[in-house]
Amino acid sequence: MTANPTRLGAIREIEANEAPAAFFDVAEETGSVFGENVFSLSVMQKRLPRSVYRSVAATIQKGERLDPAVADIVAKEMKDWAMEKGVTHYAHVFYPLTGLTAEKHDSFMEPVGDGTAVWEFSGKTLVQGEPDASSFPNGGIRATFEARGYTGWDVQSPAYILENPNGNTLCIPTIFVSMTGEALDHKTPLLRSQAAMSQQAQRVLALFGHKDIDNVVSYCGPEQEYFLVDTSFVNSRPDLLNTGRTLFGARPPKGQEFDDHYFGAIPERVLGFMHDTERALFKLGVPAKTRHNEVAPGQFEIAPVFERANLASDHQQLLMSTFRSIAKQHGFECLFHEKPFAGVNGSGKHVNFSFGNGNQGNFLSPGDNPHDNAQFLVFCAAIVRAVHLHGGLLRLSIASAGNDHRLGANEAPPAIISIFLGDQLADVFDQVAKAGGATSSKQKGVLSVGVDTLPDLTKDAGDRNRTSPFAFTGNRFEFRAAGSNQTVAAPMTVINTIMAEALDFCATELEAATAAGTEFNEAVQTLLKKIIEDHGAVIFNGNGYSEEWHAEAEQRGLKNLRTTVDALPEYLTPESRALFSTYGVFDEAELESRFEVGVEQYVMTINVEANLTVEIAKTTILPAAVRYQTELAGNVAALKAAGVEADTTDLLAVTELVTALRTGLKELTDAQAGAHEHEGIAEAAYHRDAVLPAMLKVREAADALEDVVADDLWSLPTYQEMLFIR
Repeated sequence: MTANPTRLGAIREIEANEAPAAFFDVAEETGSVFGENVFSLSVMQKRLPRSVYRSVAATIQKGERLDPAVADIVAKEMKDWAMEKGVTHYAHVFYPLTGLTAEKHDSFMEPVGDGTAVWEFSGKTLVQGEPDASSFPNGGIRATFEARGYTGWDVQSPAYILENPNGNTLCIPTIFVSMTGEALDHKTPLLRSQAAMSQQAQRVLALFGHKDIDNVVSYCGPEQEYFLVDTSFVNSRPDLLNTGRTLFGARPPKGQEFDDHYFGAIPERVLGFMHDTERALFKLGVPAKTRHNEVAPGQFEIAPVFERANLASDHQQLLMSTFRSIAKQHGFECLFHEKPFAGVNGSGKHVNFSFGNGNQGNFLSPGDNPHDNAQFLVFCAAIVRAVHLHGGLLRLSIASAGNDHRLGANEAPPAIISIFLGDQLADVFDQVAKAGGATSSKQKGVLSVGVDTLPDLTKDAGDRNRTSPFAFTGNRFEFRAAGSNQTVAAPMTVINTIMAEALDFCATELEAATAAGTEFNEAVQTLLKKIIEDHGAVIFNGNGYSEEWHAEAEQRGLKNLRTTVDALPEYLTPESRALFSTYGVFDEAELESRFEVGVEQYVMTINVEANLTVEIAKTTILPAAVRYQTELAGNVAALKAAGVEADTTDLLAVTELVTALRTGLKELTDAQAGAHEHEGIAEAAYHRDAVLPAMLKVREAADALEDVVADDLWSLPTYQEMLFIR
């Protein structure tokens, strides 16, 4: 029996496709393109007057306020540089609460009265733009008839050129705010939180005797997981086209159980895609570093080198759009949904976090003897306090309908936010808690593998823990719970803000103790002991997947916000309002708007998926099932007419499943109709508790039918095809 023509056509199209030729000259000098399309500090140093360059560099490197007087000079040189590279248009690029990138393109051309035109770009135009603020999610900050909003040049994230066969565009990263100054984006609060954290960290550094204290920044190294599926298959799947995930699909005979895809040889066609994306990213100054196959078939990962969090966030958005664009050129669709396929691992975006500055280095480097590194221990203890007090906000920062499909499954950390310190640090803090100070640290060892030709390997002082949502991994913490489709700006904003509060607490305690005459080292040991005694409940080095941990976490008083609906109210708690207002990250209106946007996006996501579930089930799956049912019934009738005893087992099974599918569809449409009786967070809860279960009931019947309906009648590409055909 041949496959359905729709599926067969897609497969034949894939087989006929030739891998595209390389987009670059293989003889190109390695590394020559990095930053080629970035208006970087090195470019500015060559093109700007010395005084102007120093002013801009001080803003970028030290966080000093931008001198408005330099804007015209920078704008002219930026325009000239861009036009030398074939640019005709510029765009203020911003990051609204859709989670996507937004941009408005304008031409450098300005007509003059004699019928000709000149090419101009003023400082005023560089510094500020004006998109429509009512057409983006704003949670009530802007009414529909109130359109004005502003973009503002973010000097700390360099302008870059996006190349396109139809013309190049100068892209200028910006903030996006309302006419009354409220943040309508992810960048503005990230920058505010960065400044708050820096101020408090500098207080701690001053207490440790540092005199040359530079601006403190947080660093971020996000690991990005994604799926590649052939475009021909995606075009035949309305669910993938519209939602980024499959709403139907029976499990294939083989999944990921052999662990043969993880770190396996990268398929040739995929490697071609990776080569081209990396070159494009290099030209944009994105430091892509690591690439490999991930656990699920068809799943891959890329990881960049650490950058300042603001730049890392911008680069992540740029990476995702670049991947989507170049994937199409290779005949793929790049899927960033957290759970595009049921039954195999979904995709996360691990947010590796550290903080420091140019003079004092990385504050999370423990050295060989962490017990002697008091400064490191204070900063590390501050993180323990921050995560314990504000675990709900960390959970909120990675909450989405898509990420709900991952968290709590044995593929991603649980929704309970805890910290893994590892054997070495856990031992040091245990000594602090018991004895008021630490006197030793577990040391690295030597691992002999029993092969004469190999040298001994260095063995770390502690293992890693993949089940922990917030794990120390040597010189940084890894927030493992973020979803692959999410901006890293949201978790980094929360991390910066809760670190500002924790460092404020540490600095205040140490200042008070030393002012009262306590010797500084004694004050540090007292502080560390207090933090571990008060907040050590958040430290957990065991198996986060176990049921026992859920019960233990509840006894420890840790929140278990299982779904986005559970997490969203964290925006509006008295503690959150006080935290964000104290450190100038969000005001009351901004917090309430983000709550409203979160509720609205959750409801819309589930509603679209429900609509598609009904549509696909009614127009594709049910007709195929009924045709097969009719075919079976005809065969039974023909056998009986010929006097042959007919086996009706298959017919009865299909009839039962068709009935279940129809029943499920009726329950789903009824559930959707009931949503109108609710509003706000109650409507979101209704979609979680009534609509989602009804969708799953439809899926169960449909997926069971996929396993029995004749292959030539099934038109949707299957998991087996989408995950394994490259």
